[in-house]
Amino acid sequence: MALLAEYRCKATPARRVVEVYDADAYLSDDDTMAAARTQVVAGNGYHLYLLSLQPDIDVEVAIRVWDVAPAPPAEVEGHVPVTIESETGVLVVNQLEYGPAGEMTLPRPGVYEGHAWWENRQAMADYYVTTLNHPADDTFEDHLTQAWNNPPVTERYGLDLAYIREPEVVDDEGL
Repeated sequence: MALLAEYRCKATPARRVVEVYDADAYLSDDDTMAAARTQVVAGNGYHLYLLSLQPDIDVEVAIRVWDVAPAPPAEVEGHVPVTIESETGVLVVNQLEYGPAGEMTLPRPGVYEGHAWWENRQAMADYYVTTLNHPADDTFEDHLTQAWNNPPVTERYGLDLAYIREPEVVDDEGL
């Protein structure tokens, strides 16, 4: 199996969510976001929602496109199968409160399947709670800024995908 493309960026999980979607599929999906609360990562075909356990410390999002999607890494906390369709060939990594964190141009438009995985999700949540337990004095905000800019671990979400077919043709004239 060969790695065809890779993209990484940092994103703030405002409201504990980072989303990945096709550049033309920007409308949210509340049912799929609710599913992410139990599955950690959930999708509706055009959107993927990645659910963190904390809302303020940047997470890393890695999107890798392979000729054949590999098995999830053995050492990760969890993983789920995913499918995402990209008519434009561009995936956006979005922060709910702050807007796009970045975008990846795929090798070609189409439907991609594979899996999402995550690591250090619980460790980052535990660290986050610990940082909030600092005494509320004049140094509290400085303490939080320092702690959140220099966490001991990096919370990561990975998407390992492989192209499977052309995107669905949408007939806009029939509407």
